[in-house]
Amino acid sequence: MSTHSTTPGRPGEHEEPEPHDLGLSHDLPTLLNRRHAIGLLTAGGLVAALAACSPTTNANDIASTGAPTGGPGGRGAPDDTSQADVGDGEIPEETNGPYPADGTNGPNILTTTGVVRSDITTSFGDSSGTAEGIPLTFSLTVVDVSGDGDAGTPVAGAAVYAWHCDREGKYSMYDITDQNYLRGVQEADADGKVTFTSIFPACYPGRWPHIHFEVYPSLEDATSATNRMRTSQLALPQAVSEAVYATAGYEQSVANLQGVTLDSDMVFSDGYALQMAKTSGSVSQGYTATLRVPG
Repeated sequence: MSTHSTTPGRPGEHEEPEPHDLGLSHDLPTLLNRRHAIGLLTAGGLVAALAACSPTTNANDIASTGAPTGGPGGRGAPDDTSQADVGDGEIPEETNGPYPADGTNGPNILTTTGVVRSDITTSFGDSSGTAEGIPLTFSLTVVDVSGDGDAGTPVAGAAVYAWHCDREGKYSMYDITDQNYLRGVQEADADGKVTFTSIFPACYPGRWPHIHFEVYPSLEDATSATNRMRTSQLALPQAVSEAVYATAGYEQSVANLQGVTLDSDMVFSDGYALQMAKTSGSVSQGYTATLRVPG
């Protein structure tokens, strides 16, 4: 596996946000193409797409378009693929950050044999190593909410690529160039669900504890970020994070968490109701986190 030799942005660095809102003429074709990929457009789909691109006053239902953050220190990153707009009740569209390893900013792990896996604590392929930390199992359930009913329809066969930092706030393939752990792809089951075994991520300066993920129409499409339908982030609750960060190895996260709030975080500040994971467990037994991903 090839690695990326540069490290774009270190903790504490900042740069001016880049605008992502390019207008209806830009967003609508992107939205239509992505929804068509999993058959979300029906006879009335064009109307729904237009509604999805219209302004909304609900902060929980809009994308974080003004701050392309996602890396240490809140630094934005190049993102050469258009982001889909979101409609009422859909999970907010977010930046993939500076360390996605999806081909938009350096390496592309999605083309590496072995990336389809449920346990992402270890590196694979030409890399070896294990990420240390408090165990975390997280599940994402992808549902189509474009039809009638509040529950939505499970999107069986969709693929989810998930990644996050280690307990020191570092990302494999960028900060740690000889490792590719804490990254993986899973295919959704009949209930639209994917599950990853991992470790609890750190809180680094300027960002609330989070996990990145991208949703693709299928495993076959999950090889290039140009095929993604949705990019978002999962937020982890404060009380659970504080309990984890009181353990050995997470010392830096204590002060970092005290220096950020959900309302000041440049991704979650516009609303996080649809992105906050439900968690259970303990430090001694490990934690589980679940999130419904409506799209």
